[in-house]
Formats: sequence, C-alpha cells, structure tokens
Amino acid sequence: MNLHAEALLFDNDGTLVSSMESVHRCWTRWAREYAIAAEDFARVELHGRPAAEIIAELLPAGARADALARIENLEVEDVAGGVVLLPGTKDLLSALPAGRWAVVTSATRTLAEARLREAGIDFPELVAAEDITRGKPDPEPFLLAARRLGVDPARCVVFEDAPAGLAAGRAAGMRTVALTTTHPAAELDADVVVRDLSAVSVQVSAEGLTIGTDG
Repeated sequence: MNLHAEALLFDNDGTLVSSMESVHRCWTRWAREYAIAAEDFARVELHGRPAAEIIAELLPAGARADALARIENLEVEDVAGGVVLLPGTKDLLSALPAGRWAVVTSATRTLAEARLREAGIDFPELVAAEDITRGKPDPEPFLLAARRLGVDPARCVVFEDAPAGLAAGRAAGMRTVALTTTHPAAELDADVVVRDLSAVSVQVSAEGLTIGTDG
C-alpha cells in the first residue's frame, strides 16, 4: 500500500528506538524511592505517556515537582547502553530531507534528545512534553509538529506504536502507520499496520513523499 504526504511525524520510543528496559529499570527504582505501593505502580501505564501525567496518578501535588526531576535524572543517566535502534529506522530517516519529518514524543526534551543522540539519530525538528499543554491522545503534539514544518496536517503521516499516539494522529486529521513493536496488531487502529520501520520505504520527489509498506 502506498501513502502520499509532505511530511512524516514519528513517535520516538517504540517507533524509532526502544528504551523499554531502561524505562522499566528507572521507574521501578523511582517507585521504590517514593514508597509507591507495588499494586498501585502495577496499574499505571508507563509507555507513551508524559512523566508528569504518570506521577500525577501516584503522588500528591506537593511532591510532584521533585519526583518529576528525579525520574528525568534517572532516565537521562541510564541512557548509555539503554537505548536500542529499532529495525529500519536508520535507512528510512536517511532517505528523508530536513524539513520533511519531525519527532513527536511524550518525553521531556532533555530525555528525548539524550535518547536520540545515544541512538545516533540527527533530528531536524522535535516536539517534546514541554512544548504542549495536552499530550497524546490529544492531537496537539502532532498539530504543533505540522505547524512547525509548515505542512497541512492532512498532508502528514504519523508513525506510532501506541494506541494513544495513533488516536492523536487520527484526531489531527492525519493518516497513520502503526508498528507492532510494543502492542499486538489487534490493539492498533491505523491506516496501515507493519511490524517495524524495516517494512517501510519512501521515495522523495518534487510532489512530495511516497510511502510504501508491505503491511
């Protein structure tokens, strides 16, 4: 199946890279430090959500700022060796000219930049947690990315591995490609579903981008 677009918008963790082991390691340590009950921690979804949102479910308002700074420090310190480049990422991104793609993540800018650098990814545009007031599944992050690139949202394609991110892309009026890197296909509502970015190719022309998939 082919999709046509002017810009591609990528989630980071679970789409371009995987830092799931690092995330679990850091948040487990954080939960112990803040005496979060195991059953309470187990109920919280960590993947694809801003840290501030996760912490708001677990701690009273007065403790959140310190807790947010702590988890960011833990995750940034754990970046070395804790980030894995996912299949197809390098080949696909290297085919894209600057100004035609952006990374849209729920992580803070400091953490997102650290993970991308560790994976060897040069990113021309980044929308991070500090840039928005409402995170995925709200469309705000993707709409902001489209605005920064100067592209009509309807001419963007979103690449995501999480249901919330795909919902955000649809709500922004964008077409969506889902990766089954962290969720089974049955949980992913998208225009196209693929195993990972190794199943995606792109051709660049004066008319825009033609995205081919084997999904």
